[in-house]
Amino acid sequence: MAKKFLQGTITALVTPFKNKGDIDFKAFEKLIDFQIMSQTNAILVAGTTGESSTLTVKEKMALIIRAVEYSAGRIPVIVNTGTNDTHESLDLTAFAFDQGANAALIITPYYNKPTQDGMFEHFNLIATNVNIPQIIYNVPSRTGVNILPETVAALANNCPNIVGIKEASGHLGQMMEIIKTTPEDFAVLCGDDALTLPAIALGAKGVISVISNYAPVEFGKMVNFALKSKFKEAREIHYKLLDLMNLNFIESNPIPVKFILSELGYIKDNYRMPLFPLKPQNKKKIKSALKAAGLTK
Repeated sequence: MAKKFLQGTITALVTPFKNKGDIDFKAFEKLIDFQIMSQTNAILVAGTTGESSTLTVKEKMALIIRAVEYSAGRIPVIVNTGTNDTHESLDLTAFAFDQGANAALIITPYYNKPTQDGMFEHFNLIATNVNIPQIIYNVPSRTGVNILPETVAALANNCPNIVGIKEASGHLGQMMEIIKTTPEDFAVLCGDDALTLPAIALGAKGVISVISNYAPVEFGKMVNFALKSKFKEAREIHYKLLDLMNLNFIESNPIPVKFILSELGYIKDNYRMPLFPLKPQNKKKIKSALKAAGLTK
């Protein structure tokens, strides 16, 4: 049940806000247009980079509706529907399916720290009840839990509509074990921009990316070179963008990437508390890196 769009570059879109904190849907549409123009393979809405932790359920639903309607089939839309509540995750995934989203990204339940059996049952229940392609999202640094390769393999082999994983553990060894033990068409997607090149060399099918918010063409070229085993060309772009990949996390994501997008004129530099604007010294570092990478003058 693997989908063609579950490869290459998938951009984890930021959620732009107005000065008073409401979602800026006009800027959101502008970001979608930018990704379509840049030939990004798919977009992810309301993920970690989209500040999902401070979005209400109604706001997530509104983003899903707007993304699907506005993209109008021009680019596949993946939506983050996972929470630490299985039944809320189920309801939001069903809503995404009803609205016509192409796939759902479902995070490992955070804070309540389920066992491997608990995580299996969580994903299995949602997959059994909602017939939409589903991607597991593993990011232990944020959730406090790590879904093990054997659990991922069990889900991939038992649930036909669990078609991939966003692997953001930062451990290439774990990624290799998942690639080794899951079906060939199961999409292992890197969750760390700086690890994308080695991950693809090991068999990953692409990346769910932060840097492609503002450098989709350049980063997309690197990913495509790597997928075609043109590693020399891919390395050149990788090292050209490496400082920016790392600077995207100089403060909590998505603070740096939203600052960059505001500098480029796509959005306003607004966040939901407890996130706070970038420190002046870090703004200076990012501006210098943007110029060095040829993204600004």
